[in-house]
Amino acid sequence: MNTLVSELLKSLTGSVKDLLPIIGVIAFFQLLVLDRPIPDLPGLLWGTLLVVLGLTLFIQGLKLSLFPIGENMGWDFAAKGSLLWLLLFAFALGFGTAIAEPALITVAEKAAEVAALGGMIPNTPPARGDYAEGLRYTVALSVGLAIVIGVLRILRGWPIQYLIIGGYLGVVGMTIFAPREIIGIAYDSGGVTTSTITVPLVTALGVGLASSIEGRNPMTDGFGLVAFAALMPIIFVLGYGILL
Repeated sequence: MNTLVSELLKSLTGSVKDLLPIIGVIAFFQLLVLDRPIPDLPGLLWGTLLVVLGLTLFIQGLKLSLFPIGENMGWDFAAKGSLLWLLLFAFALGFGTAIAEPALITVAEKAAEVAALGGMIPNTPPARGDYAEGLRYTVALSVGLAIVIGVLRILRGWPIQYLIIGGYLGVVGMTIFAPREIIGIAYDSGGVTTSTITVPLVTALGVGLASSIEGRNPMTDGFGLVAFAALMPIIFVLGYGILL
């Protein structure tokens, strides 16, 4: 119990330190550059307190659950020796975490609203819902495939730089042919999928898998899955826009 309280206090201190520069920047520009009082200061302070508590609990939760689960499952699948089950798990992990990402849900809904206002789709709730859902599932499928490719890279020892360079060359080529309205959404989709849920589990899986395979270095081989999870959605959403 004492250890848990100590860890929570440590995480709380770290969260406060991480937020202080942001608070300082906002206060400097609001009070000195804009020369305006901070609106709704009590509400802002209450919100800041909630952010600090939320970050603290989130970081502690990562340490206690998501990181150990990801690493242990990487070890267990490597020990099982079944490539099919490992790849199925990698796809399901990528797909499931992407679908659950709050940032992706928000961006998909906002993209649907903008598409409706721009006349790309009918401005009705069902049409906006279908567009947002299609975008979410497209991104989730791409993340699932990205994790599969990343796991294969760890297993086979493929150099990551060639895969990443080739992928972004493909992105540049697809950008030329993609509708202008979808390009920004496509590039943003790579960022929103590498967020609060996806990154901890995917990183832990890669490190656990690389640690359990003879001849693999957790530092050089275990990381890189997140890069694929950021790249593949761009390709899929550009393709989604071209096809539609």
